[in-house]
Amino acid sequence: MFSLTSWLPSLPSLDWGSSLLDSLLQGLIGACGVSVLGSFMKIYFFIYCVNDTKRKEEKKFLLTQWAVLEPLHLVGLTALLTVVEVRVAALVVLEFSLRAVSLLLTLNKGPLVPEFLQLFLLCQYSLGCGLTCSLSFLLEGAPHRTLNLLLSLGLAGLLARGARHLYRHICRLYELHSREHYCGACLTLLAKWQDLPNLLGRALRVAFLVGDVAAVALINRDFLTTSEAVRFWTPLTICYTLLVIYMQEEQRQHPGLQSQYQTVFVRMGGLFILLLTVGRWMDIMGVFVSLFGELWCLTNSRVLFDLCQKQDLSQIPSMAAPNQVNSKTQPQPHLSKDKTHS
Repeated sequence: MFSLTSWLPSLPSLDWGSSLLDSLLQGLIGACGVSVLGSFMKIYFFIYCVNDTKRKEEKKFLLTQWAVLEPLHLVGLTALLTVVEVRVAALVVLEFSLRAVSLLLTLNKGPLVPEFLQLFLLCQYSLGCGLTCSLSFLLEGAPHRTLNLLLSLGLAGLLARGARHLYRHICRLYELHSREHYCGACLTLLAKWQDLPNLLGRALRVAFLVGDVAAVALINRDFLTTSEAVRFWTPLTICYTLLVIYMQEEQRQHPGLQSQYQTVFVRMGGLFILLLTVGRWMDIMGVFVSLFGELWCLTNSRVLFDLCQKQDLSQIPSMAAPNQVNSKTQPQPHLSKDKTHS
């Protein structure tokens, strides 16, 4: 009864309006998921800056930037995820999944490496596309699709709001509460903040696993025969494999944010050429939307990329409060006097 197409007359204009509303709700849910990931990543990097006295400037930037830019980033990402075609979003999810698997296989097992954290920053737009693809696949043909999306949006909004409030609380009170051993949330992060990447990694594995299954199903529904599917998947697999090899080599030779911008244009350029041969005209517009989406998320995370590049994050102390870290660096005159007398 709450689906627009279930109780209103079947008119083309009403069907188009219902589809637009559903796409908007899916875009909002995808943007909320990206917001949750971004909030926890900023919490991680803020505590990293607190524990490293050389990162005072980055800490100030984390305190001031997102208070203004976070709503703008959320609105822009929602608009991009609403407009992008589901077929192109599915291709973006598959391309990132292949790139992530290839990178994880090449990383050494052991301490946290900057490339692992950079992967979280690079997956923001792909995560939004994965959530929209999953919702499109799971709710396809549902009698009360709009109601289900509204309920999903309510849950996603609560999670995004809770993560954002936690980040603001950490920015204002973490240093005080960690010294005074006062707040349960701050004490938990004081002891376990280095476990945040592993927790986020497990959540992203589940999200992209569901997104990959949904992406393959959404793409295959357009093919009537197996030969059509083979003609599409064969050049796609070859193209994506070559892109992954090229991007990994490029990252080894030229690490940095500038190379990330270059790889975005290379990836979207390869996808554009591929869809010119085996895609549809609406897919071409989706490629340009995805290009703006990747650049939008990448620009919003440039400071976090710089933090990944500057230092090995696994060497920052995790169990000591900020005043305890500073006290370790101060000289101990009483011990030195005793040694001189002896």
